[in-house]
Amino acid sequence: MTACQLYLISPLDVGGTFPDRLARAIDAGQGLVAAFQFRVKDIDQHEAARLAAPLQAICAQRDVAFIVNDSVALAKRLKADGVHLGQDDGSPREAREELGREAQIGVTCHASRHLAMEAGEAGADYVAFGAFFPSGTKDKGPDAEKPDVELLTWWANLFEIPCVAIGGITPENCRPLVEAGADFLAVSGAVWNGDEVAAVKAFAEVLKP
Repeated sequence: MTACQLYLISPLDVGGTFPDRLARAIDAGQGLVAAFQFRVKDIDQHEAARLAAPLQAICAQRDVAFIVNDSVALAKRLKADGVHLGQDDGSPREAREELGREAQIGVTCHASRHLAMEAGEAGADYVAFGAFFPSGTKDKGPDAEKPDVELLTWWANLFEIPCVAIGGITPENCRPLVEAGADFLAVSGAVWNGDEVAAVKAFAEVLKP
């Protein structure tokens, strides 16, 4: 059983001093951070590429996967390590054709076993379940189905494909998700809304075997 790792999701504002913050957060984890998702909204591809460049370099230097949210086209342009697809962002099969065999392709599956199995059959490299807790990042409205931690255990026992838990995860509430079988915890606000070094170290206290 491999230890659970962190999957950092960017805040929407990745300009200014954010590259320094990203470097500090990854370094604080001493190998705990496995991936970083570049998540920006409402900017053109040229501007997104400009903002991505320093972040991608920081990840490459530290052997952290650089994943683009939602956009296969941007992931291809950046030669990113992979793409994360929502349910409306196209199929893993099409993304694989565009990005190649080596790309890491993840799919948001909310609380659905069916969607997760479909994603696995379509060639996804990981599936993401959530939001497990109230979250500012996963804006799915009040009626969104909330997954139970048993979903992680069910998936981990049946499938080889890693699963990511997402949504409002903090150092204080993450232990049941880890114990249930999450391979990765996707975190954003818990790290970026305060001192990123202290936050990553607090996650490390729970996650390090």
